[in-house]
Amino acid sequence: MTSQKTAPIRSHGRSRTKWAVPVALIILSLIPVFAGAARLTELTGGANVTPQNARFFASPIPVVTHIVTVTVYSLLGAFQFVPTLRRVSAPRRGRKTWHQMAGRILVPAGLLAGVSGLWMSMFYALPEGDGDALLVLRLIFGTAMVASIIAGLLAIRRRDYAAHGAWMTRAYAIALGAGTQAFVVLSWMLVAGPTDETTRAVLMGASWVINLAVAEYVIRRRRRATVRFHEEPR
Repeated sequence: MTSQKTAPIRSHGRSRTKWAVPVALIILSLIPVFAGAARLTELTGGANVTPQNARFFASPIPVVTHIVTVTVYSLLGAFQFVPTLRRVSAPRRGRKTWHQMAGRILVPAGLLAGVSGLWMSMFYALPEGDGDALLVLRLIFGTAMVASIIAGLLAIRRRDYAAHGAWMTRAYAIALGAGTQAFVVLSWMLVAGPTDETTRAVLMGASWVINLAVAEYVIRRRRRATVRFHEEPR
């Protein structure tokens, strides 16, 4: 009698747990998504040109590309962390899994987001409060994101699923840097007040490092789970 009641409860608990990560990632993504939506509204709604937005009006294609592709990449990418949706092999020959179909959208979206971000970093005038240190960090992490996606593609072509998942997880962690940066910078400002160029660069860089540290933890945990699965007696 007890076992009959416990099984559904455990199943329901596992179901809630598997959705906890994507929900958290979507919430983290909403910060840059809303900011991007506001920027698009500004560009398409005839807002006044100011020193803060003049660079976007002068060259809108890169920023529009970046906003749209980052939105798709961050929101759709969150569902790739649902274990049942992350199966790589198709249930029947010739039929694509969710992971494979979503990947065909996520890869070009991620590459366009990374490349457009690099373009803006190199060719847009630096906004007030940013400095050369933050510019260098944006170039480093933007390049790392693009390189991670390419490495993930090469890995899946070799059918190295573990490496594929690891590289794609790193790329996604970098892409979500803006969400973490909003929390970190806002927390700092609430405690210590406005930031200068150096402090801002340190906080923004630390946010990317935090995301990558979490990504590495997820990757290592996934590897340990795979090893345990293969070591269990059948």
